[in-house]
Amino acid sequence: MEPQPHPDETRPDNNSSSRRRSIEPVLMDTTSEVAAMLNMSTSWVYREASKLGLKGYKLGRGRNAKVLYKRAEIFKWLEQQKIH
Repeated sequence: MEPQPHPDETRPDNNSSSRRRSIEPVLMDTTSEVAAMLNMSTSWVYREASKLGLKGYKLGRGRNAKVLYKRAEIFKWLEQQKIH
């Protein structure tokens, strides 16, 4: 009796790139992406978001620093803004 191949070995590997794309990133790519999602300006996000409880994560230093936001925290914050 021949050993059976592992199920992953029998599948063609043309899906590997689509599997990588299906993973949701934890952080939003740019502040402008957050602004577009909230239908606000990027300057509003930089100026007001932290005052309202939406916390950013600063990566880098000086002019090259990026402020990124966790997707889950944005959706949680947005849900808290709901008018009952």
